[in-house]
Amino acid sequence: MHPESPLSTQPVPVPTIAPAGALIALAAALATACTTDAAAPPGDFATTFDTIGGTVYVTNTGTPPPARLVPVVSIGPKTLTDTGSPDEFGGVNSVALGPDGEVYVADARNFEVRVFGLDGAHRRTFGRQGEGPGEFQALSSLAWAGDRLLTYDVMLGRVGQWSAEGEWLGQQRTRGRMTGGGGRIRLYSVGPDELYRYATGSASETRFGSVLQSLYVGLNSRGATGDTLVQLTPPSGALSSGIICQHGEGYLSFFTIPFAPGLVQHPGSGGVVYSAFTSDYRIAVTRNEGADTVRVIQRPLPTEPVGDDEWEEGNREFEEWRAENRSAQCDPSGPTRPAAKPILGSVYIAPDGKLWVEVKRAAGDLWEVFDADGRLLASVPRSPDKRGVAPAFTASDHLLTIRQDSLDLDHVDVWRLERDG
Repeated sequence: MHPESPLSTQPVPVPTIAPAGALIALAAALATACTTDAAAPPGDFATTFDTIGGTVYVTNTGTPPPARLVPVVSIGPKTLTDTGSPDEFGGVNSVALGPDGEVYVADARNFEVRVFGLDGAHRRTFGRQGEGPGEFQALSSLAWAGDRLLTYDVMLGRVGQWSAEGEWLGQQRTRGRMTGGGGRIRLYSVGPDELYRYATGSASETRFGSVLQSLYVGLNSRGATGDTLVQLTPPSGALSSGIICQHGEGYLSFFTIPFAPGLVQHPGSGGVVYSAFTSDYRIAVTRNEGADTVRVIQRPLPTEPVGDDEWEEGNREFEEWRAENRSAQCDPSGPTRPAAKPILGSVYIAPDGKLWVEVKRAAGDLWEVFDADGRLLASVPRSPDKRGVAPAFTASDHLLTIRQDSLDLDHVDVWRLERDG
């Protein structure tokens, strides 16, 4: 168990430090995997399993069987005359499909949960702004656990429990006063009655001040499970994904290095963490803070180079700022150009154990879906979605995404994955 610590306010988030041995072991396991960049010919799909040193390596090559994402319903204002209707959202932070086949939408700006049928019809709304039972100060995330809907309020510091009808059933206290949306500080559903919430642990010192350890804390429909997982961070010496500059009277400015590789991860059922460096299509399933690698899921795809114009445009903001702030201390001093563009975006685990992977391609980004053993089941185009808000997945192969239209109005799109054979 890793106890949580109170949050401290900082101008920008700074990467935390993970146990060195754990990340070295993870990097070694990923490096053991096949390093071929050439894709297999279309129609030559295959999955192979190899066990090396107790770790199972699952390699998927070729073009997977045909599959498609079929639209089920899109919930949102159809015209400008829909002002004030239930499907005109203030700002969607999270969405979930309930066991009753209804869509639960966290409207953070209106401090309420709105419920819709798969026909798009509004069924009911519950919650309001406040600090009492059934009220929110920051509706950051929602997810289903068993027969209860859980809501995460990171300002009040509690996980609320609700019935499907919107009846307040109780709460679990957490540390509050966190800020952040549905991208990272949220609930992570990994099983029919198993999920994790984002939390913070002990502090450590870095060059730019104290930072807090990031954790996943286990929950189910009746409260905390006692399971705590530590979020992994890149090992020292890894190519930086951002530049932190200290200037003035202790001010910090953060700049993202375009196309830089990063570490993405998601907790899984049974106390494992799925993680990958975005520069390589190799996803490690680990235990014990990354020290024990159970499985590596890999898929050789060709890399795509970073163009000169893309690199120059991506660094324009930093170069202009640096020219005006020559006395600033920056770590690193400037961006290092990656050898190739990242292949992976985020990774997600569905309640039935399926792994959903965002794949970055110049011809169009993809969703690639794997079963719990690492077999590739489908590769389908990825539709546009709202930045900083996590999609939701179900055991019935449904995908729920949030997107913004040309007027910046939020819409909830529900899809169903259909596979041939």
